[in-house]
Amino acid sequence: MGILNLTPDSFSDGGEHDPGSARSRLDELMAEGASVVDVGAESTRPGAPDVSADEQLRRLAPLLDALAGGSVPFSIDTSSAGVASTALDAGAVLVNDVRAGLADPDLLPLVAERGAAVCLTHMRGTPADMQDDPRYADVVGEVERFLGDRRTAALEAGVGPDRVLVDPGIGFGKTLEHNLALLAAVGRFARLGPVVVGVSRKGMFGQLLGRSVDERLAGSLSAALAAVAEGASVIRAHDVAATVDALRTWRAIGDAGRSHG
Repeated sequence: MGILNLTPDSFSDGGEHDPGSARSRLDELMAEGASVVDVGAESTRPGAPDVSADEQLRRLAPLLDALAGGSVPFSIDTSSAGVASTALDAGAVLVNDVRAGLADPDLLPLVAERGAAVCLTHMRGTPADMQDDPRYADVVGEVERFLGDRRTAALEAGVGPDRVLVDPGIGFGKTLEHNLALLAAVGRFARLGPVVVGVSRKGMFGQLLGRSVDERLAGSLSAALAAVAEGASVIRAHDVAATVDALRTWRAIGDAGRSHG
């Protein structure tokens, strides 16, 4: 899952793309090997303020117009049913909601009505306050229970069981230790459904490795491979070509081992 942010303040690529360059970047991500591109217009970096649905739609409109009726598989990164509806009209196949359907009661019924898929993410608090001293008695168990409850809510809203993905929310209200524990426990979340993992360029690598945002590729790739080894189905990444190469190499080695074992 390639990342394309139409935001002025996302932590890694904020302000990089106007509508014209966004379409070019989307095509580049697909050419690099993305299966789907996640398009968003609201930053969810730590400390980010909420962005209204109207402002999200203003930022998204030119790109959605260009995508309408096309064949590019894309998801919409939003918690707003209104934004999701417009994106689904333009051909989005998945709604990626970091608030897991809790911010807008119309979102899960909309996904069900439209026959789309949804990714439900665990986040403690909101982007504005999620990193203010996050604490858990049992981070893996608490995240697992939350995702299970939200999956049940999606099913009760009418979303098909094969259309619900879960995301443990690396960096969304977690310390470095929490993030590492969740990555090691991906297999537990996979019992709920396909697991999406987003670790690309995140702050955990600044803490773990002392690397700035543009120096975190090695850490991102290592964490992505570990997540897939534990059972993750989707890796959300800025550096699609490098991630695809790493995954293909890792898989080829595994295939060779099995064929000669």
